[in-house]
Amino acid sequence: MADKGAGTEARRFSADTLTRFATEAMRACGLPQADAAQVADLIVESDLNGADAHGIFRIPQYVRRLRGGAVTTRPNIVVERTGPGTARVDGDNGMGHLVMHRAATMAVELAREAGIGWVGVRRSNHAGPASLYASIPLAHGMIGMYSAVASANHMAVWGGSEPLLGTNPLAIAIPAGEEPPVVLDIATTAVSYGTIKSYALNGRQLPEGWMIERATGLPLTDPARSDEGVLEPIGGYKGSGLALVLGLLAGTLNGAAFGREVVDFNADSSTETNTGHFIMALDVARFLPLPAFRAAVDAQLRSLRDTARLPGVEAIRLPGADRVRRYRERSGAGVPVPAPLLARLDGVARELAIAPLSLPAAVA
Repeated sequence: MADKGAGTEARRFSADTLTRFATEAMRACGLPQADAAQVADLIVESDLNGADAHGIFRIPQYVRRLRGGAVTTRPNIVVERTGPGTARVDGDNGMGHLVMHRAATMAVELAREAGIGWVGVRRSNHAGPASLYASIPLAHGMIGMYSAVASANHMAVWGGSEPLLGTNPLAIAIPAGEEPPVVLDIATTAVSYGTIKSYALNGRQLPEGWMIERATGLPLTDPARSDEGVLEPIGGYKGSGLALVLGLLAGTLNGAAFGREVVDFNADSSTETNTGHFIMALDVARFLPLPAFRAAVDAQLRSLRDTARLPGVEAIRLPGADRVRRYRERSGAGVPVPAPLLARLDGVARELAIAPLSLPAAVA
């Protein structure tokens, strides 16, 4: 089965097929079976949710850094409780997916006991989309919030030209009842750098407003020249300020890298990044009975969705609704993999001596 996605023919693959491929790739890089399977599950969940720049798209990069010795394949992840509702996780330079899943689980445990759980993380790595971890508390009737210091600096402090800030994402997940949960997942830049890489892979020009040239301050639209530019912040100086405070909370507060300390994992295959994150879980029942809160959220969402629309607007979009729609659609029809990405993944398969993704039939 094929579709025309982003101007490039794409084949669709079932979640099971992608998970098997990702697991085999991680195993070939030295991860134990259980860890490889967990990383693969989280990678593919990212694609099912529509976070295409953070799912299987990242496998070649993960493989490069694992094989280059930049990431520990068998980490000893240590969780230290620092207070009734706080903890710190040392990821021992393991795959970020493993580290953050452990941290999110701990945040939920703390919130059960204290009403709120805040877990800071150091010595981790890129972990995929922010919403992946902010959403974990949802299943426990909790609100989740997550941020991280991005794994490379692609934004300047407001008024500067030197890239010293990352895309430093923020995700907040709020449970609902019959409506989809509210899941806001935003980069503090106009787009994530993964999106820039995806545009480059597929030969697409960037819209103006995403990047500017460092030397001139003029729009940069050629993704192949992205190293000559910086990403624009969301909301002007407000996005720059938000990236800064999130970096201090996820990085500096945890003894993790921030600013000039950040290692660009796009260009480096052997250096530990000391990536920092934080995850918060808040128990709704400490404020309102969960059923009452879910019903109230539903009512608010319906009121907002049914509001009068501007001319030309077909429907009001609320954060999280498209995520649920994409998950359902891709769970049945498969995840679209553009031809350039499929070719790159097949190259990784040859390198690792595993079965190529293109060998199995697409979704049957």
